[in-house]
Amino acid sequence: MSLVAIVGRPNVGKSTLFNRLVGMRQAIVDETSGVTRDRHYGKCEWCGHEFSVVDTGGYTSNSDDIFEEEIRKQVVLAVEEADLVLFLVEAQTGITDYDSEIADLLRRCGKPVVTAVNKIDSGEKIYDAFQFYSLGLGEIFSISAANGGGTGELLDEIVRVLPEDGTTPDKDHPELPHITIVGKPNVGKSSLINALLGVDRNIVTPLAGTTRDSISTYYNKFGHNFMLVDTAGMRKKNKVHEDLEFYSVMRSIRAIEHSDVCILMIDARTGLEAQDMSIFNLIQRNRKGCVIVVNKWDLIEKDSNTMKEYREALQSRISPFNDIPIVFTSVINRQRILDVLNAAADVYANYSRKISTSVLNEAMLPEIENFPPPAWKGKYIKIKYVTQLPTRFPSFAFFCNLPQYIREPYKRFIENKLRSKFDFSGCPMEIFFRQK
Repeated sequence: MSLVAIVGRPNVGKSTLFNRLVGMRQAIVDETSGVTRDRHYGKCEWCGHEFSVVDTGGYTSNSDDIFEEEIRKQVVLAVEEADLVLFLVEAQTGITDYDSEIADLLRRCGKPVVTAVNKIDSGEKIYDAFQFYSLGLGEIFSISAANGGGTGELLDEIVRVLPEDGTTPDKDHPELPHITIVGKPNVGKSSLINALLGVDRNIVTPLAGTTRDSISTYYNKFGHNFMLVDTAGMRKKNKVHEDLEFYSVMRSIRAIEHSDVCILMIDARTGLEAQDMSIFNLIQRNRKGCVIVVNKWDLIEKDSNTMKEYREALQSRISPFNDIPIVFTSVINRQRILDVLNAAADVYANYSRKISTSVLNEAMLPEIENFPPPAWKGKYIKIKYVTQLPTRFPSFAFFCNLPQYIREPYKRFIENKLRSKFDFSGCPMEIFFRQK
């Protein structure tokens, strides 16, 4: 699809306009300057035309902000890959040095540019927009991203200028599996995404909390085809004091809810701490597939049994979920990072596995006959039939005469038998007993 990049200096309303165009609160919006850092993609549909939109961080120069250079790289990359650049300025402040610098960059980029003047909330403010003609970027459009004023005319112009292939909707990505990378701050989530893609897709710094939004990226290499989602680090509630971090954590939780498989990254030096267990339990409660990645393995002093002992210690912590794949990596050294993808792909295959009713009954009924449910108050329970339910994760219904008398230990026995007969490693499972 055609791609429209929204660029501008900090705090002119780029993320607000992005949310307006994609029709949902996808990017975090706050009065604080410099909230957006990484490129953020979404889809916009207007009058039968569909195109992608990318939100970028605020373009600055000569400031002391540690993220300034990285954000500027992201903006330049977005302009290079875009088919059209939407240059957003703001009426209240007028033309600033940053606006002039960005306009100079856009005049030389060779891409079509549409200029929009934001925060025109009333009729009197429309006269403040005329000064932006002096930037030499052609026609300007007065809008209010907050309440949607003027965005119709802006979208008409975008659709008119975009290449024709922008009218063809991309129907491939929504059906792709979503692999979400989660964990505490500064365990290497964004570094893993960049290593897998081979480009600096997400900003990486030594500071915890660098990533704020949940960033989705299409991945199609080495025989894999899915959406990779980078999330903000999730800290304990009592350590979250800023609104921005609260919104970041909420985006991360929402990313887990919308994923198929979650890659839980932990720091090899600290091991599986209480907060890691909280994130793991969140993945389990949402019934998502899981892969545990132990990063920074190069910083651990090792002998011949270190990995085996570490694995056993992890499995004892996450018990009874002992069949979750564990991969030991060093993202900095590009060590075993493809094993992470392979493990996630295997878990997704297990997560979406459908077993025919005949095969299920053939495998499970003899096991049940050998070890039937214990009698309850002199009443014998007879399981006659089993089938897989049409849910996203593996779930099975066993039909019997007295389902109310089947206790939890026998449910665990049935689940263990299912896992031993069919490969469901890394996946949650639900067992139901129903009246025949």
